[in-house]
Amino acid sequence: MNGFDFGAGDPSVPGPLTQIPVARIRLRLDALTGRRDYAGAARLLAYWRDEARAMKDVRGEFFVLNELMGVFRKSDDREKALESAEDTLRLIPHPEISDTVGAGTAYVNAGTVYKYAGDPAKALDCFWKARIIYERFLNRDDERLGGLYNNMALALTDLERFREALGLFESALRIMRKQPFGKREEAITLLNMADAHAREGGLEAAEERINECLRTAERLLADPSLPRDRYHAFVCEKCAPVFSYYGWFKTASELEKTAAMIRRNDLYTEVGSG
Repeated sequence: MNGFDFGAGDPSVPGPLTQIPVARIRLRLDALTGRRDYAGAARLLAYWRDEARAMKDVRGEFFVLNELMGVFRKSDDREKALESAEDTLRLIPHPEISDTVGAGTAYVNAGTVYKYAGDPAKALDCFWKARIIYERFLNRDDERLGGLYNNMALALTDLERFREALGLFESALRIMRKQPFGKREEAITLLNMADAHAREGGLEAAEERINECLRTAERLLADPSLPRDRYHAFVCEKCAPVFSYYGWFKTASELEKTAAMIRRNDLYTEVGSG
């Protein structure tokens, strides 16, 4: 999921739909993406986009497009991810969408697509637009702001604006430390900081700072208070290659084992409940 929070209606009474059933779509989408069935997720969302357009449900279509950006990015379909981003941005000026937190989230999602597609300057432009909206409407400790600062810092790193990037990584960390299960996001941000240090000063010159980031991230991910759920598996899979890149092969292997164990248990649970 993309953290999209601009929900359309979910009618609970019988009768013709005037809005697509967002809550039900979210549940089905979570199940599909949880087992990495991105082709199935794309088909589900394409169907409901057509339904939303037929109903003239602008907010529903906006929800679907936000989710499509993430699905196509995860399935490495750059062309369709960019197409979904452009379609989403075209809807933002609509009176039901503009000047809302949901519009800010859409800018974040589109920026993430542009960063993935190799256009950090365009990504940063989206992130700045999201920042204006988020800082206006959200509490300064809101985890969505932490995620935004982390994404902005990644784009700035690609643009070799390292001092600005590291400052935003620190801002993201301050917010994530206040979240109930924020240790995973802290770990991801610390690994991003390690990469920024390496790119700014080189591996040898930045070795001490890199290792400090890796040690802290390793400790955070191993925290027993974190739920071993699908999201934890995703984070372990995301972080393992970074540890491996820096020669922390044992840590990388442990994260891969943890993710595989969660995926297996999840599959058994799904089969058993079916």
